[in-house]
Amino acid sequence: MYFLIRNTLEECSAAQCHDSGSPYVAVLTPEQWQEQSENFDMGIDIDINPDDVFTTKAEVNYDSLTGTFCIPAQSAITDEIQKFSFALDETGIVFIDEGRSALSLVKRIQRNKKWRKPSLERFLYDFLEMLIHDDLQIMQRYERELEKIEKEIMENTEEAPIQRNNEIRGDIRDLRIHYEQLQDFGQELEENENGFFDEDNLRYFHMFSSRVDRLYDAATHLRDYTIQLNDLYQSQLDVKQNRIMTVLTVVTTIFMPLTLIVGWYGMNFKYMPELESRLGYPVVIIASLIIVAGSLAYFKIKKII
Repeated sequence: MYFLIRNTLEECSAAQCHDSGSPYVAVLTPEQWQEQSENFDMGIDIDINPDDVFTTKAEVNYDSLTGTFCIPAQSAITDEIQKFSFALDETGIVFIDEGRSALSLVKRIQRNKKWRKPSLERFLYDFLEMLIHDDLQIMQRYERELEKIEKEIMENTEEAPIQRNNEIRGDIRDLRIHYEQLQDFGQELEENENGFFDEDNLRYFHMFSSRVDRLYDAATHLRDYTIQLNDLYQSQLDVKQNRIMTVLTVVTTIFMPLTLIVGWYGMNFKYMPELESRLGYPVVIIASLIIVAGSLAYFKIKKII
């Protein structure tokens, strides 16, 4: 599909796209690009293979700027990573997309955007903004979920969904990598090495880079939060284990003297006078109770239990 960048994106034919004096946007499949690439006069031959797209990047050529977009599923709010390529010069931009990811974004701009001063730079800014449009809400949703996990860790450590915390950390890692690539992408546009963009319009790319910087900082904060929750989870488990060990130690300490008494009088020597005494049994019972009570009182005073 072909569009002209005017007050809005106006759908047009291929002939109008090339003949009009307005900057254009084209969304083509790899097959269409191979057939029509000469019509765009960018002096490049891009071999498009979606399986080779792993990063978001921009590369400066002699008379064009080419690159790829690789949008993680978390940011795209889809089940799959979105991948497509592009080529641009001062006259317009061509998206080469095997699916409909790029076309969907362009259509959203067509429906929602209207410009007083239309330009290729303004379109690129709005397109890049669409890539991260919902990311702040995604960050907020992750933060609320992490706060819930923290509460569950404090209330019932063993039942806390710590695995979900690890999954979120993995999602945040992917987003941080995505933002790092977008930071480099924005800087490449802002440098304007080929002079494709109007100097007054480079501020759009600076605005985009600033927003990506804030998202990167937010993602870094959330990553640190997930690490802290892992540490909190482990510390709560350690506290619980320490309590169990304390109880076992107290029980063992209380029963050690009782075990000694049992072992002592279990020897059954012939001349043990206590075996013949009528008071031997109650005396041992009373002594055992005193030992237990004294041990509990001692541990209570020392605040061990």
